[in-house]
Amino acid sequence: MKLLQAKLSKYTVPQEVKAAGVYPYFRAISSEQDPEVTINGRRVLMFGSNCYTGLVNDPRIKEAAIEATRKYGTGCAGSPFLNGTLDLHKKLEARIAEYIGKEDVMIYSTGFGVNLGVVSTLTGREDYILWDEQDHASIIEGRRLSFSQQLKYKHNDMESLEKQLQKCAPDKVKLIVTDGVFSMEGDVANLPKIVELAKKYDATVMVDEAHSIGVFGEGGRGVCNHFGVTGDVDLVMGTFSKSFASLGGFIATDKEITNFLRHHSRSYIFTASITPASTAAALRAIDIMIEEPERQERLWELTNFALEGFREMGCEIGNTSTPIIPLYIRDNFKTFKVTRDLLEEGIFVNPVVSPAVAPQDTLIRFSLMATHTKEQVAEALEKIQKVFKANGIL
Repeated sequence: MKLLQAKLSKYTVPQEVKAAGVYPYFRAISSEQDPEVTINGRRVLMFGSNCYTGLVNDPRIKEAAIEATRKYGTGCAGSPFLNGTLDLHKKLEARIAEYIGKEDVMIYSTGFGVNLGVVSTLTGREDYILWDEQDHASIIEGRRLSFSQQLKYKHNDMESLEKQLQKCAPDKVKLIVTDGVFSMEGDVANLPKIVELAKKYDATVMVDEAHSIGVFGEGGRGVCNHFGVTGDVDLVMGTFSKSFASLGGFIATDKEITNFLRHHSRSYIFTASITPASTAAALRAIDIMIEEPERQERLWELTNFALEGFREMGCEIGNTSTPIIPLYIRDNFKTFKVTRDLLEEGIFVNPVVSPAVAPQDTLIRFSLMATHTKEQVAEALEKIQKVFKANGIL
C-alpha cells in the first residue's frame, strides 16, 4: 500500500458509523425533490431541503429549463471569460441586478464558487477580512485563500465586531463578511448594526443571502431588503440552488468591483458557465417569487406553526426565527441515531455533527418549504416528539 493510501486508511469513522447501523449520508432519493419523496420505495416527508420557495418541482420552471436546453444545448463547454457567455446569462445578470437593487451582477457556477472567488480576491496583504465565526464554509475557504489579515468576531456579537474593527489600520480596506441567515442555526445577522459599524470605521460589507432570498424581503429579495440596507451593503451574494430551484450563484455589487472580479476571480475565470437549463430555471424562479407573494406568506405561516410546536414540545431550538430550525441533540452518536429513527418513521432531516459544529452543539436541521402542508408539518412534529422521547432528549 502506498503512503497516501496507508495514511488515509486510518480514517475509519464512516465504517464505524455504518457498522452501528446509523450512517445518515448519501440517502438515495428516487423521486422529485418535493415535500414528499421516495426512498427505498417508501414515502418519506422531506424536511431536509433548502428550496424554501418549494419551486424545485414547479412545472413552469421545468418547462423553462427544457426550452433552454432545446435552444442552447446541455452546456457551454467553457468559462464565461472565454467561450461560455450566452445572451441568456447576460439576461439573468441584468434581471438579478434589477431584482436585488445593485448596479451589476456576475454569475458563478456554484454558490460556493462565489464566496471562494470573491472573498479570496477582493483584498490585499495589508487589508483586513472580518468574519463571523459561524459563517458558511465557503466564506471560510475564501478567506483562507486570501493573503489579507483576518479577524474573527464572535457570532452575531456586535461588540466583538467593533473591537476587531478597532484593531484595523484606518487607511486600509476592511471587508466584513457575514451570512444573512446562518445556515445551521437559522438566526439572522444584525445587519442594521453591522452597517452602522461599517460606516463608523469606513468598512465594506458583504452579505451571503443564500438562505434568506425567497424567505425575507419584498418579493423574497432577502434580509438586506428586509432591513432596508441594500444601498449600504456593498456586495450581496446569493445562490440559485435553494429558493431559485436551480444551480449556480451570483454576486451583486457595483461595476468597479465586478470589473476587477471578472479579470481576477479564479473560481469565475477557470470554471465552466452554468448550463442553459440552470440559467433559464433561475430566471423563471425570480418571476414566480415576485408574482406569487402568497408563497412567501405560506412559508412564514408554516414556520411560525413549527416553531410554536417545537417550543411547546420542549425542544432546544436556539435563536432561530426562520424556516431553518435547529433541534439540538448535543451528542454525535445520538444525532446519527435520531436521524435514522426519524427516517424509519418517514421523516427526512439532516444531521449536523462535529467537525461541522462542536461536539456539544450537534443538532438535527429541520427546514421548511412553502409547499409543505400544515398536516405534513403536524405529522413531523408528532413523530419527532415520539423519537426524541424514546431517545431521552425531551
